[in-house]
Amino acid sequence: MEKSFIEPQRRRLEALRAQILEPEEVGMAKEREVREAKGEESQEFEEAAQDMAQNEIHQALHDVDNRRLHAIDQALQKIKQGTYGLSDISGESIPRARLEATPEGVLTVQEEEKIERQPK
Repeated sequence: MEKSFIEPQRRRLEALRAQILEPEEVGMAKEREVREAKGEESQEFEEAAQDMAQNEIHQALHDVDNRRLHAIDQALQKIKQGTYGLSDISGESIPRARLEATPEGVLTVQEEEKIERQPK
């Protein structure tokens, strides 16, 4: 891949990384504030159930963000190594259109679909 394409992709990846990390930091600060405001007061059962449901949603989103951060870091590493745009599995070129749509992509669409179809 040519440098004129890779450099903007690197900047996009870094911006995506910052975008994912920022809300997490803000969310943790807000959670801390709420805990401090409530102190050790006991919660009603309904509030506890709502908190539990909210925590499950938050954890699921956190897991998705972690997977995306890992993919972004992997793509940034590939840029440093000079292998950005080449599949991690086959070494084949990843189409430019795919990298424009998903800059953290490290597999071809076919390879990713094959992995997703495999039973977990």
